[in-house]
Amino acid sequence: MSYNLNQVAMFTGLTTRTLRNHLKLGVLKGEKIDGNWCFTAEDVEAYLKEPTIQQSISAKQHAIIYDFLTDAFKKENRICTIMDFPVSVEEAMDISKFFCEIISEFGCDVEFRFINERNFARFILAGSEEQVSTFMKAYYER
Repeated sequence: MSYNLNQVAMFTGLTTRTLRNHLKLGVLKGEKIDGNWCFTAEDVEAYLKEPTIQQSISAKQHAIIYDFLTDAFKKENRICTIMDFPVSVEEAMDISKFFCEIISEFGCDVEFRFINERNFARFILAGSEEQVSTFMKAYYER
């Protein structure tokens, strides 16, 4: 299982520029293949275990929830869902890959965050009611 730079940015909430800086600093490991950064599940897992990275991702998770709650000018029905799954790291990475791929495929405005905690994996989806519902249904039907 491999991830590209945009997928890692999507589920961490960090910018691709930040990720490139982390690559330069050696905090994030990956391989450039045909000019594109590729990351194994192990690369991503090691990156997510870094304490400073966990703090940054946690702040981004809280921001997505806070922004959802404080947006008083929603123009459509919107959903923010938080899922805590007691799964293995491999299962968590598989779930994150599924959501990254489906969101990228449809090019929608759904925001996605993922972090692997000690005893569970947390996934956050926020966006239009229709899109989030569609993605959740697709996840449970796979």
